[in-house]
Amino acid sequence: MSKIAVVYWSGTGNTETMAGAVADGAKEKGADVSVFTASEFSGSMMDDFDAVAFGCPSMGAEQLEDSEFEPMFNDCESKLSGKKIALFGSYGWGDGEWMRNWEETCKDDGAVMACDFVICNDAPDDDALDDCKALGEALV
Repeated sequence: MSKIAVVYWSGTGNTETMAGAVADGAKEKGADVSVFTASEFSGSMMDDFDAVAFGCPSMGAEQLEDSEFEPMFNDCESKLSGKKIALFGSYGWGDGEWMRNWEETCKDDGAVMACDFVICNDAPDDDALDDCKALGEALV
């Protein structure tokens, strides 16, 4: 059975809702899923999981949330090489540049991208939630 971590930060609840759908998708494929907020996860936990889904909304000038999520993610970066991961998050402005930059960072770190990232503008609609479930399934 695959062990999957879903790690997220959410300011408004949109990315938290997406994280729930990611977890549901992985569980439906038979994975053992653990869901963590950014403050509950660290790089030392990466080896405990077969795959990790990271979720963070766009903040400021299209960047990761910098007080909790980004420090946690930076701590995980040394463990990304060869690790199956997927990315998701919501945004309120811009065009998704933060996610494209984040994905490029992950690829540069040697991560194995399980699927395309999932982003949505503001609250996730049914299509976005379906995409999140598919993202979770792709991690298994």
